[in-house]
Amino acid sequence: MACGALSVHVQEIAGRRSWPVDVFPLPPLLHNHPERIAAAVEREIEKLRNRYASIGVAYADCGTYGALAEVCERLDVPQLRGMHCYDVFAGRDELHAVFEGEPGTYVLTDYLARTFRRSVVVELGLDRHPELLEDYFRHYRQVVWLAQEPTPELRTAAQDAADLLGLPLRVVPTGDTGLEHELARIVDLVAH
Repeated sequence: MACGALSVHVQEIAGRRSWPVDVFPLPPLLHNHPERIAAAVEREIEKLRNRYASIGVAYADCGTYGALAEVCERLDVPQLRGMHCYDVFAGRDELHAVFEGEPGTYVLTDYLARTFRRSVVVELGLDRHPELLEDYFRHYRQVVWLAQEPTPELRTAAQDAADLLGLPLRVVPTGDTGLEHELARIVDLVAH
């Protein structure tokens, strides 16, 4: 199963590697309520256990403060390593360097750039209460787009998000190699 924000990448990588996997995405908006992620993953694992001999979880911790790791460990299901998908895409050291350079960094992935209006503006109520923009984002100093697939359309979407926040945009090309390595580790674990 995969975080809905990663599911397209997971599907593409699985196809490229000819892995015989089915991808079951969970709603990406669970990230707006990370305290719900572990329970949602556990419910999905329980549903899938009757149909699949092996299950892997394409979620990092994602703000669950270890709750997801506890579920995965208890159910003996491997998951992505890292605090969040930003670690997975950029690598922990690269991401650490970004935050060391500017702690007030708002990070975008391709998914978040593409869905910023729905995932952030609407979910935070900024479409109805634009005056909240300053309250939510006053301490940010830059937007960093971890570009998995830096298309002109995604570049425009990332720039639009940064412009809405009134912040400069920095593009860090990452590709999906980090995610691919983590998925290969999970596939290897469930195959043995």
